[in-house]
Amino acid sequence: TGLNTWMPIASAANFAQFGACLAVGLKAKNQKTRSVAIPSSMSAALGITEPAIFGVNMRFFKPFIAGMIGGAVGALVAAFMGIGATAYGVTGIPGYLTINNALLYTIILAISGGLAFFLTGILWKEDEPKKAAAAPAPTVAAPTNAIISCNAGKVIAPAVGTVVAQADIPDDTFASGVLGEGVGINPTEGVVFAPFDGEITSVADSKHAIGLANEAGMEVLIHVGVDTVAMNGEGFDDKVAEGDKVKAGQVIMTFDRDAIKKANHPDCVVVLLTNSDDFTDVKLGADAE
Repeated sequence: TGLNTWMPIASAANFAQFGACLAVGLKAKNQKTRSVAIPSSMSAALGITEPAIFGVNMRFFKPFIAGMIGGAVGALVAAFMGIGATAYGVTGIPGYLTINNALLYTIILAISGGLAFFLTGILWKEDEPKKAAAAPAPTVAAPTNAIISCNAGKVIAPAVGTVVAQADIPDDTFASGVLGEGVGINPTEGVVFAPFDGEITSVADSKHAIGLANEAGMEVLIHVGVDTVAMNGEGFDDKVAEGDKVKAGQVIMTFDRDAIKKANHPDCVVVLLTNSDDFTDVKLGADAE
């Protein structure tokens, strides 16, 4: 027929992630979450889903699942209808330029995006910020060595252990730098400390990752282990909540290294400056001192 039937299916998947991300943005009360989710959803509607998937939906997990369900249903409808496109690589709203039936394409986008939006609204619940209990005194001293620096300041190592280069982090997404420049730490203790004075901007539902920001605008993600989202919080104990103010060296999480290893996951602590593109003279590892 000369038509590409794959692109409408891909559009269904992309638009479902848009719907899920938009639902988070509209439902969230936290201004930081809204300011990330709404622009990311608009990007997904135009076919660029990475900000929505990695910055919002996977972070909260349930919106990502809702997006997968919506995308699957939309893809089935697209395959059943048999519509096609005249080009490759154009999805989402720009897909109208190449699609052979705009009405059916609209129905597919409405089904996938609408279902994901609806499911996210039902399944996802924003954690209410709460005052965290005072963290117990750590059994180990907080590190004092900087592992990331830039023109705005420094990020102190949040865990005790051996610093490894970003390229050696055992996860392709983190190692590639697509989520920001950073390093890994092979920990010797199961304690995570605040890397600077700042505010907790996010705490993963699965307790394995914490986001922070400081007054200089530096945004840091601390992700304990690789693929540890699958542990559903087992072995992790967050000591802070979203919105909490923290001081450098304060305990913000403890984790069970043995539990992570028993689950067959690397326990590498990933530390990323997620908005590294906003700064100059970014240095990593020993060069950050």
